[in-house]
Amino acid sequence: MITLKQISELANVSQATVSRVLNDDRTLIVTEETRRNIIAIAREHHYVKKERKSSKQNKKKTAPDKVAVLICHIEDEGNNLFFISIRHGIEKECKELGLVPVIYSINTLSQQEIDEQFLGIVVVGKVHPSTVENVNKGSDHIVYVGYSPDEQAYDSVIVDLEKAMESVLEHLLIHKYENIGFIGGYSKEYLNGNDTIETDDKRYISYKRRMQDLGRFRESDVYLGEYTMSEGYRLMKSAIASGHLPEAFVVACDPMAVGALKALQDEGISVPNQVALVSFDDTEMAQFASCPLSSVKIYSEEMGRAGVQLLMSRMKGREIPYKIMIPTELTIRNSCGTNKESH
Repeated sequence: MITLKQISELANVSQATVSRVLNDDRTLIVTEETRRNIIAIAREHHYVKKERKSSKQNKKKTAPDKVAVLICHIEDEGNNLFFISIRHGIEKECKELGLVPVIYSINTLSQQEIDEQFLGIVVVGKVHPSTVENVNKGSDHIVYVGYSPDEQAYDSVIVDLEKAMESVLEHLLIHKYENIGFIGGYSKEYLNGNDTIETDDKRYISYKRRMQDLGRFRESDVYLGEYTMSEGYRLMKSAIASGHLPEAFVVACDPMAVGALKALQDEGISVPNQVALVSFDDTEMAQFASCPLSSVKIYSEEMGRAGVQLLMSRMKGREIPYKIMIPTELTIRNSCGTNKESH
């Protein structure tokens, strides 16, 4: 028996389009030729639709609707408060709407788990679209949170990290910091299983472009590793050992910044009097660090909520994909003292 996926491959359209055509969804905008081609392929290969429960059975149904939540790697959450906060936002919004979120990790997901029983799929992080299609067995609606692989095809919720970086650098430059380093990591796009593609992080791309424009970019002031506290500590130790420590650092996330702060303090280097730090995420650890960290507030919980809201608006018949940009806010604390002029 032919499957929806096989029909979609033969007709060169998405599984969602095949499903909606075969269910006679007249709100779908496709050419009549495409519609006839899909139906012809289904008939030729004897496609059989799954039987829906009778109305009597439906009346007995008490279980709430479910939403599949596909996360890059569950293990990543332990080191990344950003992902944890997004998931909490998804869970809170689902609870308020009477929905049940079912969490999956891309590295443990079997090809039988995400099917048409879900209202849709909320993908958290950089998961390649082909990977999502491979595990999607009939859910018509897919929303990306924290990534926008194709704004013409998928709903997405993102933050403008490049603009946020510009605001950080502008603040440091206004307060006379000239040599500004960067501590961060690589952005990973997840494929099937444990395979990933590494690309430059948007924060780093923006940092490099601005510093090059100013004629102040030095490769030796860039330190890249994993987005963890221990890596932040190690990378700052390397910067100190280099012998040409920048007078300020932009750090990609709060855990790395806390590690970097500890490394500076262990070496007797004063923050911010000798080295200033600005971070990203603005979690509680930034506020309560031994030297409270200036940090870019990313409203990650709201990103998760917005992802569920986009999914529900799709369920109501919206056809055009939406791309929502959540704003950021730079919070200034002790770690990047604003009295640089007096130094």
